[in-house]
Parts: sequence; C-alpha cells; structure tokens
Amino acid sequence: MSATAEGVRTTGGAEGRPTALGRRQVHAVAGCYFVASFAALGLPPYLTEILPELGDETARWAGLLYVVPTVFGALGAPLWGRLADRFGRKRLLLRAQLGLAVAFLLAGWAESLAAFTAALVLQGILGGTFAASNGYLAAALEGPGLSKALTLMQGSARAALVAAPIVVGALSPWISPHRQYALLAVLPLAAAVMLCLLPEPGGTPAALASEAVVPLAEAKPLRALFVYEFTFVFSTVISFPYLIALVEDRIPGVSPAVSGVLFALPHLCYLLCAMQVHDRFVGRPRLGIALGFGCIALGLAGHPLAGSLAAFTAVRLLLGIGLTLGLVCLSVLAADCAKGRSPGGMFGSLEFVSKGGAVAAGLAAAAGNSLLGPAAPVLTGTAVALGTAGAIALPALFRRSPRIRVRIRWSP
Repeated sequence: MSATAEGVRTTGGAEGRPTALGRRQVHAVAGCYFVASFAALGLPPYLTEILPELGDETARWAGLLYVVPTVFGALGAPLWGRLADRFGRKRLLLRAQLGLAVAFLLAGWAESLAAFTAALVLQGILGGTFAASNGYLAAALEGPGLSKALTLMQGSARAALVAAPIVVGALSPWISPHRQYALLAVLPLAAAVMLCLLPEPGGTPAALASEAVVPLAEAKPLRALFVYEFTFVFSTVISFPYLIALVEDRIPGVSPAVSGVLFALPHLCYLLCAMQVHDRFVGRPRLGIALGFGCIALGLAGHPLAGSLAAFTAVRLLLGIGLTLGLVCLSVLAADCAKGRSPGGMFGSLEFVSKGGAVAAGLAAAAGNSLLGPAAPVLTGTAVALGTAGAIALPALFRRSPRIRVRIRWSP
C-alpha cells in the first residue's frame, strides 16, 4: 500500500509539510512488529514447560503468569502514548522495542520464579509495541491509508500468533523454551535497528506538543470504539485458553497437530481475506462490525455442538469470518476517530481497553471452565457477541424504518 494524498495527515513535518510514509516504510513497521512479537506470542503457551525448571513443579502459576504482561501492558499503554505525542513517536517506538529486548533477556536468564515473574512484569511495562506502532503510523497517515495500515498491523499480529508457537516448538529439542526468551531477544533488537532508518512522522517536538494540546474540532467520539473494542476482544479471546480441551472433548482421539490447525484457522482466514474485506467495508465500518459480532456469536455457539472434524472446521471458519470483519472494521473506525487527535494518546488508551478485554476474558474463561467445563467460555463469548451485535444493529433498523402516519378525514 502507498500513502496517497488523502491518506496523509496534514499535521506534521518540520516545515509544516506532512511526513508521508510509503509502502515500504509501512511494511517495515509491520515487519518490525511481527519479529518483535515472536517471543511475546510464541512462548507463553509453553509456560507449563518453563515453570517446572524454576521450581513450580506443577506449573500452577501458569494461568496467572500468562496474563501478567497483558495487565501491566494495559496499565502502561496510556502513559507511553502521551509521552510519544510529546517527545516523538519514533523515539517511543524504539523504546518499546528495546524494552522488550531487555525483558526477554532477563526472562531467559532468570533462575527463580520470582525473577521470571519480574521479567514478565517488565515486559508488560516496557513493551507496548502494538500501540506504539499504530501511533507512529497514525502520525503520518489518515483515512483509508491509515485504516489499511492498521489492517496490515493486525495481519502481523495474526501471522505471529500462528507461526511463533510452531517455531518455538521446533526449536525445543535443542534449546528449552525458557532459554529461548534470551535467544529471541535478538528479534526486537533487530527491529530497533530497522526502525532507526525510518523517519519521524510527526515533525518537531514543538509541533508535537501543540498538536497534543489543540485537537481538531471534527474529532469523533471514542466511546463507541472503546465499547466495541472491549467486547470484541472479550468475545474472541475467551475461547482461546480452553479451546484445545474442548476439541479433545468433542472429537476424542484428535491429534495435537490437528488441534493446532483448528486453533489457527480463524487467524489464517484473516491473513487471506483482510484486505478484500477492507476494500468492501471501508465506507461502512459499523455494518461490518455488526456482521462480525453476528458471525462470532454463531461460530462460538456452534463449538459445543460440533461433533466431527468437518463440523469443527466449519464453525472455526465462521468464527474466522467474524474475526476478520471485526478486526478490519475496528481498524477503519479507529482511523476515523484518530482524525483531529494526538495518535499516541488515542492508541495508548485503545490498547488499555483492548488488554482490559483480554484480561477480563481470561478470568471469565477460567471461572467458567472450573464451574461448567470447557464449553462455558465459548457460550459466554456467544452471549457477549450476540448482545453487542444487537446493540449495534437495532438502532440502525429503527432509524431506517418508515414512519407510519395516520390521517383522519372527517366527513361532513
């Protein structure tokens, strides 16, 4: 993709001119996020193998440690976003990459559970590469150009989510997942080196400060975006932790490889279809979000009913359609809301909301699974997705319904 005239922000540039990002630069930012997120996304599924090496023989702390980086990442995201608006988005994006590298090194060298936990806390506090990358892109792009770049960023996240656990598992016979934290620290370092070659998209520090203080009048409200983001993340992430257990319960004897493919199907659907969905829904994001929630509700509701590999594949693909529609149209809506706002602060707050949804989903999944079994999380996600789809669709239907006018004619 390239930054066209309508997709370049009009605020920025050292001499009042916009600092445009070309296709290669946008792809470089997405590539940096992909390599930096490898350890963050690929190693947590192996906590049950890492923790016994650190003294937790039964890995009973795996569930809690899984969400530790997310919790502290949510707490730090708004602050880092505001600092990016004040001191420069490129600087704060570099800080996030270097912070990840430091945290991964400490996690790989940790010799106790306390030290490893502290490293995960630092990973959350010092990371935040997704929000920082989005803020960097939003400082130079707007409208369809920005929404397409945000769609590409989500593609990087999906690709890492699919590929990273496979690579970590392939390396495990030679180096333990625990020590792979230190090995994979080289990836955010490489990303930081690549980012050094990119321009600062927002102009001088004075321009950044004035932009943060005086937003444009046409900025759109953020409430709807935040609500949709929270419920979308909640309804999709809640199915992640116990999906493999649900597959094994519904399809006895299924191999781990097949379970892994079923887990990855929705994300593969996004990688294949995201740009086509963007082109079709760039002018009507709320319709796409409503359809996405509807597909998610149907897909999740079908999980407990699927009793064969074909049925499970069908409901996972339906969930993938909803995931793609939702993520793409949320990117379009976020790009619309970014107009007239300091992008670092906005995307930092959006990251806080997103991670809050993920943490709430993890807690709800654990509670539901312990009370009612592995089908409970997907049914909870179904209810939330269905309720959100209705909340979006019903007002639009009432607005479009013709008014019924009753005329009374009096006869003499």
